[in-house]
Amino acid sequence: MSEDSNYSVERVLVDGIEVIRLADQRRQTEVSVVPGLGNNAFEMKVNGTNLFWSPYKSLAEFRERPVHLGIPFLAPWANRLDGDAFWANGRQYKLNAELNNFHRDGNGLPIHGLLQYAGEWTVAALESTEFGAWVTSRLEFWRYPNYMAQFPFAHTVEITHRLEEGALDVRLAIYNAGAETMPLSVAFHPYFTLTDSPRDDWSVTIPASELVEVDDRLIPTGLCQPAGLPGSVGLRDRSFDTGFAGVNPGRDFVLRGRRQQIGVRFGRKYPVAVVYAPAGRDFVCFEPMSGVTNAFNLAQRGLYPTLQTVAPGGKWEEHFRITPDGF
Repeated sequence: MSEDSNYSVERVLVDGIEVIRLADQRRQTEVSVVPGLGNNAFEMKVNGTNLFWSPYKSLAEFRERPVHLGIPFLAPWANRLDGDAFWANGRQYKLNAELNNFHRDGNGLPIHGLLQYAGEWTVAALESTEFGAWVTSRLEFWRYPNYMAQFPFAHTVEITHRLEEGALDVRLAIYNAGAETMPLSVAFHPYFTLTDSPRDDWSVTIPASELVEVDDRLIPTGLCQPAGLPGSVGLRDRSFDTGFAGVNPGRDFVLRGRRQQIGVRFGRKYPVAVVYAPAGRDFVCFEPMSGVTNAFNLAQRGLYPTLQTVAPGGKWEEHFRITPDGF
């Protein structure tokens, strides 16, 4: 274990599974990351209370029948594609369903990419200082034929989870090792929960100016309309599975209960969010996204001119930050 007075980072075994645990002793905060299960930060406990939602009682249950929890990473496409193919650099690439390495939504559309439960992550760095504790994990996408068969752009992904001053900073870096421009459609899908009050008493703040228009399959049409949201929206008799554009990088998405509060601040290269708060479920997701759902195919049709890319030999980097209060 590397340790410096207040902050520490260590490798531990939980149910026989390697977990990286970041700790801030002064603020009684711990973050647990499981590299072998999608490099997911599945717990962030403050004074013993986990602010990430999970349906399981153990990590072993998660391994045996994985579903989304904690902070899943969505790549190389975020949320849905509108069919079993995508466009990049003027060419169409077809997915190979027989490889059985992606999931489908209720309409049969490919959803959430290839890496949400990936076991190929390796720990690249562990460190703690007087200023924080962090772990950097790496996945060399280009090394795996089953991944490259679905998305033939050679690249490496690094995610750094850093605990500092009571907040969790999640930094994503993507390195394009290929000879062509790599289209970018990545996201995280954090699941937040509160324990001080029932869902009906929760409210959310959504700092975005535009509502993304979608069809009946939740695929964007390429159009937006003014969001027109008040400063705070109560969740009583209200649900969301909604895309927002024009995210304000100077303000937090906020989930509030009676006294507990979770703020999420997106970096500028996450201009889009999906807010997911289904009725009857005790979680809310604020999803930082590099672009709208189905961004590759919308860009090809001229309906999404702001698709982000990574140049050959280049690097793309951005972060988001989670700050709890009242736990």
